[in-house]
Amino acid sequence: MSSRPSERLRRTFGLRLAVWYAALFATGAIVLAGLTYLLVARSLTDRDHQIIRSTLIRYATQYEQGGLNALNAAIRTDALTGRHEPLFVRVLGPNEEAVFYSMPADWLDFDPASLPAPPPGTTSSWTMVPARHGTTELEIDSARLDDGTLFQVGKSTESRDEILQRFRAVLAIGLVAMLALGLTGGAVLTRSALTPIRQLIDAVRSIIQTGQLRARVPAEAAGDAIDELGGLFNGMLDRIETLIDGMRGSLDNVAHDLRTPMMRLRGTAEVALQSGDAEACREALAGCIEESEQVLAMLDTLMDISEAETGVMKLQQEPVRVGDLFADTVDLYADVAEEKGVALSADTGCDLHVQADRNRMRQVLANLVDNAVKYTPAGGQVTLTAAPDAARVRLTVRDTGPGIPPHDLDRIFDRLYRGDASRSERGLGLGLSLVRAIVRAHDGTVEVHSEPGRGAEFVVSLPAPSTSNP
Repeated sequence: MSSRPSERLRRTFGLRLAVWYAALFATGAIVLAGLTYLLVARSLTDRDHQIIRSTLIRYATQYEQGGLNALNAAIRTDALTGRHEPLFVRVLGPNEEAVFYSMPADWLDFDPASLPAPPPGTTSSWTMVPARHGTTELEIDSARLDDGTLFQVGKSTESRDEILQRFRAVLAIGLVAMLALGLTGGAVLTRSALTPIRQLIDAVRSIIQTGQLRARVPAEAAGDAIDELGGLFNGMLDRIETLIDGMRGSLDNVAHDLRTPMMRLRGTAEVALQSGDAEACREALAGCIEESEQVLAMLDTLMDISEAETGVMKLQQEPVRVGDLFADTVDLYADVAEEKGVALSADTGCDLHVQADRNRMRQVLANLVDNAVKYTPAGGQVTLTAAPDAARVRLTVRDTGPGIPPHDLDRIFDRLYRGDASRSERGLGLGLSLVRAIVRAHDGTVEVHSEPGRGAEFVVSLPAPSTSNP
């Protein structure tokens, strides 16, 4: 049952394509053969008329110069040399009496006596004498001399008809061969044209039957519309698969990480219910609100990460001055850093710009500075710097904290991952995952360099705008 659409496609669209191709091919061949036949027939007719006309002029000249003897000599000479095919020659005097008559013996099917003479005032005319049997004709050209004598020369169309008959037979064989070639070419063309469509059908059927999105249409290098359709279909499947994988990963992370706060919520509520103390219940409610806010923050962050990683995050990209981003971040964390005894500074005088969404880049820098201030002990320092790098700009957040252990460097950007040193600090474990997702959505990169006891350095590389305007 699943093969019915493909079979129907072969029987309908494929058949129509093959028939149309064969019909167009056959029509073109017939038109070409007809034009060729007409040209050949016209050429043979013109050739015969030229022979008749030139012979008429030559015989008439010979007759005027030497009379019947000269005419007889010219006819015998042409017959001996085979200059042309046998001709009909007749000379009528001024009174329409036959002065000279010559016609091949095998032309008995013609009756020149039935040929009417041209009017006296006519100098030249063409006349056709049909054979008594068959379709052969005798083509006669007439010319009247100055003394009134009528000179006539004619030629049978038999040889021309035989040539055209053989040519028609050759054309018929050629047309049959062309028709067979057209049918074969139509079938081959149909098969070739429908192959990409069948591959697309097979890919869709595989997805429907298996529920997997791994099926793809084979890529071709022809570059036509069918190949473009296949490429767009594969791209659509890639996008859908990426979105589904992102959703699956987000759901797995949410299901895993929600378990702990939900258990805390339940435990807090149970303890409050068992105590019966109003103050304890009030504190329990406050704790539940705090836990719920943390859960909501985690869900919002996970959604932002998924949107950024799947390419559906809406970004209002524009040229943004790096100094303004640094100044906003320093203002936001100045009190926190001062309270902890950490010196927070930034190079806000640099005249560099990045092509980015202003709010999202504030979110990136806020997460990096928040981590840096959080893990830097009192008396330490956190600095923000920027530097050009070809067509990009490097933003660096450097701290003098304890650094990151080597075994944590490859995993700190994973969702919900928290190293041993960070477990004592309150957090969701999603800040760096969000940083990487947003930076990648901006076609940028983020790297971390750290050694234990020497602090950590996070480097964000972003594209610079084509024209940097403050």
